[in-house]
Amino acid sequence: MARMADFPTGQVEQVAPGVRRLLAGNPSPFTYSGTQTYLIGEGEVGVIDPGPDLADHIEAILAATRGERIAAILCTHTHRDHSPASRPLAAATGASIVGCAPLALDDDGPRADAAFDFDYAPDRVLADGEAVEGDGWRLQAVATPGHTSNHLCLALAGTGALFTGDHVMGWSTTVVSPPDGDMADYMRSLDLLLKRDDKVYYPAHGPAVEKPHSHVRALIAHRRMREQQILRQLGAGEGQIPAMVEIMYQGTDPRLFPAAGRSVLAHLVDLEARGLVRHEGETWMRAA
Repeated sequence: MARMADFPTGQVEQVAPGVRRLLAGNPSPFTYSGTQTYLIGEGEVGVIDPGPDLADHIEAILAATRGERIAAILCTHTHRDHSPASRPLAAATGASIVGCAPLALDDDGPRADAAFDFDYAPDRVLADGEAVEGDGWRLQAVATPGHTSNHLCLALAGTGALFTGDHVMGWSTTVVSPPDGDMADYMRSLDLLLKRDDKVYYPAHGPAVEKPHSHVRALIAHRRMREQQILRQLGAGEGQIPAMVEIMYQGTDPRLFPAAGRSVLAHLVDLEARGLVRHEGETWMRAA
């Protein structure tokens, strides 16, 4: 596990040819060291996940690209730690906001950092397979719903690099929080990545994933393990999500329990759709 000190806030890091990284100053138990903004290309630049609306971070992006032209501001999804800086950055540069579709839902999840960005307004929405180009680079959208219904990854053509937003992170598993987060979609999106030949993932949080397929297989196995844990808890008569979380997530920072509960709920919703469980009010049980 990379240390937070390995990701200096506001400093430009060259992580690959034509790929630079800037870290926003929004560390938390949910964002690890903060949101990582990626600068693609030189001279004519694409900005992936501009991050939260923090003046210091926006100034760092502008300073890092001084003398260059920002051609496009791309957002993987519309959680508040990813897309709000798109607006002041567009106002300062005239660049277009491109990427995921707008999404503004009343999510009852517990993560203040992951609340939806109600004011996100893209100039162009990228459908699966569509691309945006600049001088020497081309980014293609890969639809990966699950964490949110509008989530996109972005593939940098000719490099084997995939910018995975929050779909695959380099430090933790992804929270899937209903009603918009969908576990079945998330699992299908993980399966989709196994069919691709990407060589490295650059997530919005945490270090690069240099063995993508083995990492994704581990995420799938982890989710299947959680599913079996839930079914065992229900079989033993425990049908309350908070109690299940305390048992299943022993050793986890208790501050993460509410978010863990959202993923447990997402599993339960998926299991219910498959006819394996049912619920009465807030109590869940195995289907007869």
